[in-house]
Amino acid sequence: MDFFTACVWAAGIAIGIGAFGCGIAQGIGLNGAVQGIARNPESSGKVTVTLLIGLAMIESLCIYALVIALILIYAHPQAADFAKAAIGTVAQ
Repeated sequence: MDFFTACVWAAGIAIGIGAFGCGIAQGIGLNGAVQGIARNPESSGKVTVTLLIGLAMIESLCIYALVIALILIYAHPQAADFAKAAIGTVAQ
């Protein structure tokens, strides 16, 4: 397996694990917020604000995984050569 193929696999696995982890964490956070509001409805404003900030922080982890995946794929030293070869094979 060449280096570029390994980078593509690593990028796919990284974004998959990142999205899975963020989805689980957001579900747990939402569950906690709903339970907190159900127990004390007067605190819904503060809980909602804290929940939104927490969800934004969790989502940023998934965005970081996407950025790393894109760097692995497109910042490869030979990415331009691979793109030219791919375009050349499609055009023929």
